Formats: sequence, C-alpha cells, structure tokens
Amino acid sequence: MWFDNHCHLHHRRVDADEAAGAARAAGVSRMITVGCSLEDSRLAIEVAGRMGDVWATAGVHPHDASEGVEGLEELLAHPSVVAVGEAGLDYHYDRSPRETQREVFRRQIELANRRGKALVIHTREAWDDTFALLDAEGTPARTVFHCFTGGPDELGQCLARGASVSFSGIVTFPSAPEVLAAARQVPLDRILVETDSPYLAPVPFRGKPNQPANVTVVGAFLAAERGLPDAELARITTANTLALYGIEPEGEASDGQTGPA
Repeated sequence: MWFDNHCHLHHRRVDADEAAGAARAAGVSRMITVGCSLEDSRLAIEVAGRMGDVWATAGVHPHDASEGVEGLEELLAHPSVVAVGEAGLDYHYDRSPRETQREVFRRQIELANRRGKALVIHTREAWDDTFALLDAEGTPARTVFHCFTGGPDELGQCLARGASVSFSGIVTFPSAPEVLAAARQVPLDRILVETDSPYLAPVPFRGKPNQPANVTVVGAFLAAERGLPDAELARITTANTLALYGIEPEGEASDGQTGPA
C-alpha cells in the first residue's frame, strides 16, 4: 500500500471524498493534504479531521508569503497537523517579494524547529537561498524537499543537511532527466513519493487533472528504475513517510498527540 505524502485533497477543484475513495481503491492507504496559506491550511485540517487515513500540514507557500504567518502556530497545534509547510522560496513566479519570501520561510523553519514538527519545503529556482536559510536557522531534524526538481548536485546538498526528497510525476517526464538521475541515486531511506495533485499528473496522464491514486504510477516508475518490486518500494516509502511525519502505523503521532486513526 502506498502513501501519498503530498496532495491537495481540499483544493477547490477536487471532490475530496471521491478522490480519497479512488486512491484507496488503487492501493493508497494514507494521504497528507498540504496547506499553502492560512485559510487553505484550515481547509486541509477540516478534510483531514473527517478522514481517518488523511493528515494535514499547515503553512504559508512562498506565493502567499505577503500574508505573513500570524496565526500559523495556532493551526500547528491541531492534532491532525503533522508538518509546517509547504514553505520555501519561489523565484520563478515571484508572486511575493523575495525579501518577504525569505523572512516568511525563515519564520517557518524556526517554528518547525521550536515545535518539533516536520518541515515541507517548496523551492523553485532558489536553491542557494534555500540552503543558506536552512543553514542559518538549522535544518529541522525531519525535513523533506517536496516535488524534487533538482539533479544529483542539489540532491547531495539536501542529503548533506539530513533532508529527505519526495518525487512527483515530474520524475516520469522525458524533459526532466536530471530529476530521474537524482531518483536513481537517492538512498532508499530518504525517498518519498507524492502526486502534488491536482497538479503534475505523471506520464501517461499528463494534461489531465492529477489525483492521489496516481501515486501508484509514480511509485511503479521509480521501482522499475531502482530494480525493485513495486510492493517493496511501497513498503520503503511508506515507512519513510511515517518516520518523517512522526506518524505511528496505528495513527498516533510520535509526540504523544493522537492523530486520525
């Protein structure tokens, strides 16, 4: 059974119950629905709170950095919330000023460290500043670079800081050979899988809305590249995800808080 560690079940274009049901039928046993702003995080928490196999994150995406992080710490106290994020830097779109992005990211790194939460990182065309901020604040013990878009060099930098990396449908794109090269090299104890749905549907579903069920496609592709049976990579990535987010197999968070069963 697979674990989609990064999706957006609560997205306005998604019927959460339908998407979750399709995922379960496809062999996806757990999902994390990821917040991108304060309001979006509240929606994620609402969905996770009524589904026993879904957890949430709460964070401020770099696109929304201009709204600040006031009120975020309160959301992190919710028992369904297993991580800060997605947080980071996006210099491709620059929808918030870069200085603001850096400050909001810095504050979320600090929150993850102080509260002992995992940190979910979004970085696009901003590797140097991302690594510099992590070094300045201290990379949280449980950190994941979601939707990894780097190559072997960036992978090495992530691993040197103790981080894990999560691969989305991008790894199946012929136009992303550097991502595939990294996927072939990443240690198996640092690899996670995700959909980032409803975005980034994998081959052969490109151009269509993505869904958590398709994490099985991403996983099968990676398993073939690593010479592993699908079931073995599913076991490995699920164990890695449980450990990263502090979720016990029974659904009890490692900090003593009880999450969804």
